[in-house]
Amino acid sequence: MPDTVITGPTAQTSDPETYRALHTDAVALLEGWQPTSPGAAEARDRTLALLAAGPIAMSRQHRPGHVTASALVLDSTGSRVLLCLHVKFGWWVQLGGHCEPVDQTLVAAALREATEESGIAGLRIDPVPIDVDVHPVQCQGGSAHHDVRFAVIAPPSAVEQVSDEAEALGWFPPDQLPEPLAGGTAQQVAPALAALRRSPLRLAP
Repeated sequence: MPDTVITGPTAQTSDPETYRALHTDAVALLEGWQPTSPGAAEARDRTLALLAAGPIAMSRQHRPGHVTASALVLDSTGSRVLLCLHVKFGWWVQLGGHCEPVDQTLVAAALREATEESGIAGLRIDPVPIDVDVHPVQCQGGSAHHDVRFAVIAPPSAVEQVSDEAEALGWFPPDQLPEPLAGGTAQQVAPALAALRRSPLRLAP
């Protein structure tokens, strides 16, 4: 699994064509993905139906819904997961957010978000999704996030830094997640740990 390099600033645009490459990647990734649960399979199918709208479905401007990317960050041993206390909602949740025109793939989007929100250098990502989830949000006065989730591995020396989007960051044992916890976060733990076990990027023996 190759590392993904983040280059250039994030930006917003009103031209959906700037998301063309990302849209193509998202369709190919989800069409070839083996879902990790019945709920993820249903969400994957709903997301592919959304993507039929074209590249605009990758942008937050698409009010019927848009694809987002997030990451469940694990320490190198799999004994802890990194969550953020979201500044707007007051829930503990995995890192992630909207795709940007600079993102050429969903893997790149998830890794960019994880890096920005954790402040940790040297994160590595498993390019196989661990989950897909669809949930309502308040974007554009009411929309839906079709969130594609990935497992991300932190280096042993990782030191997190709180971003503007979080009240706090915290490491938690997978079986002792904090409350209040955003819906859909706990369901990522088992497939993320499975990704860590199979990943050649695993840093622990």
